[in-house]
Amino acid sequence: MDQRRRCVEITERFAFYGISSNLVMYLTGPLREPTAAAAAAVNTWSGAASMLPLLGALLADSCLGRYRTIVLASLLYVLGLGMLTFSSVLPSKCQEAVDTGSCGPPAFQVVFFYFSLYLVAFAQGGHKPCVQAFGADQFDQNDPKERLSRSSFFNWWYFGMCGGNIFTVTILNYIQDNVGWGLGFGIPCIAMLIALAVFLLGTKTYRFYPLEDESPFTRIGKSLVALARSKRGTANSKTSNECIENEDHAEDAKEALRLFPIWATCLIYAVVFSQFSTFFTKQASTLDRRITSTLQVPPAALQSFINVSAVAFIPIYDRLIVPVIRNFSKIPSGITMLQRIGIGMVMSLLSMVVAALVEMKRLKAASDYGLIDQPDVPIPMSLWWIIPQYVLVGTGDVFTMVGLQEFFYDQVPDALRSLGLALYLSIFGVGSFISSFLVTAIDVATRKSGESWFSNNLNRGHLDYFYWLLAGLSGLELVFYVYFAKGYVYKRKENSIVR
Repeated sequence: MDQRRRCVEITERFAFYGISSNLVMYLTGPLREPTAAAAAAVNTWSGAASMLPLLGALLADSCLGRYRTIVLASLLYVLGLGMLTFSSVLPSKCQEAVDTGSCGPPAFQVVFFYFSLYLVAFAQGGHKPCVQAFGADQFDQNDPKERLSRSSFFNWWYFGMCGGNIFTVTILNYIQDNVGWGLGFGIPCIAMLIALAVFLLGTKTYRFYPLEDESPFTRIGKSLVALARSKRGTANSKTSNECIENEDHAEDAKEALRLFPIWATCLIYAVVFSQFSTFFTKQASTLDRRITSTLQVPPAALQSFINVSAVAFIPIYDRLIVPVIRNFSKIPSGITMLQRIGIGMVMSLLSMVVAALVEMKRLKAASDYGLIDQPDVPIPMSLWWIIPQYVLVGTGDVFTMVGLQEFFYDQVPDALRSLGLALYLSIFGVGSFISSFLVTAIDVATRKSGESWFSNNLNRGHLDYFYWLLAGLSGLELVFYVYFAKGYVYKRKENSIVR
């Protein structure tokens, strides 16, 4: 039964990254959008896709339940992907135009495309928090062996996701760039439909838990009110049962609010995370990506090195590193969740430093070979130069991404586990919005004083300045993160089965 749930999640990630990994190339290609505008659009969409799980989790925990939410979200996913496929094959006058550079797609096609794109984001909002929480629900916290297995579950869950993404950003991106966008968007639609059928076949084997009598909306509201009253020391004539209930709600609110400093000090990490699907891809598109005389690697396919790094490192970490560290730390998971997150944040900072250094070398190569004003000519610089920054992102994700998933699942009040995973995803939503704001603001400011850092001709831009800025912000964020992490007290464990 675990294979069925994992199949659904891998396929959903295959579908999502099949769209997001190459989206910036579709926007700057068939839709003819400028580089900065396309990057901002991708970040805004990614932000919405990461924030919507908050709504999906609340609906799942309050009325639908995780199973029904997964099924309904999967159906919406298939619909959105189908509409996206249709929008990409609509006829365009640009196909017959002599000067395609000055030609843009019809307004209807653009509107239909973005509507379909945000429908996919909406479906993902219901799907993403529930599948993983539903998978973790299958482990009984009363059973010591199952409880220990849950930490390993998050590692191998991420392993499965990354394994599926390798195919996405290699084969699927190649199809999109060299065969057609219609087929490139259509394959995820068909895959999602098959995965839904497989998931439904396992219905009788799943472990279900009843919904709480009190919806998360009501519980959160009561928790905040109870916390405010406890701060004011408001006296009242409530019964002892009501007082106990208020104390429970106040404790829930305190547990949730304790997470805020950790949540806030991970936002710049999320800003850095959003770069590999936008500027890393545009940066890669300018390099010599030839493998043979006839085979050229699609720019977005280089994102596979993130997943390859994660897939290669997770077994080493889970089976070799953790047991060794466990002998010294006496912690079942080897290191604490917050230590794990912090290690990944350091690697994220290093990825920005490496990206800035590589971009400086790329700009120098463009100048040395007289290619500054020839953006369509590949710079004689091998694609291998850009691989280390992808590897650092992938290895860092094994620490931070998995650590954040487990932390927000484990540390929220027991009745709000789906919401906890949605809070983890919201980090990347807010981070994407921050990235979009930064790109837009910097583009406007630098264009006024000369050439934009994000010029359509990257050879005249300065992505290196942007990467150095993010490296500096990451360092500052890390200082605050360490401060709050050192003072964090983990939630006391109780022998209760989670929803």
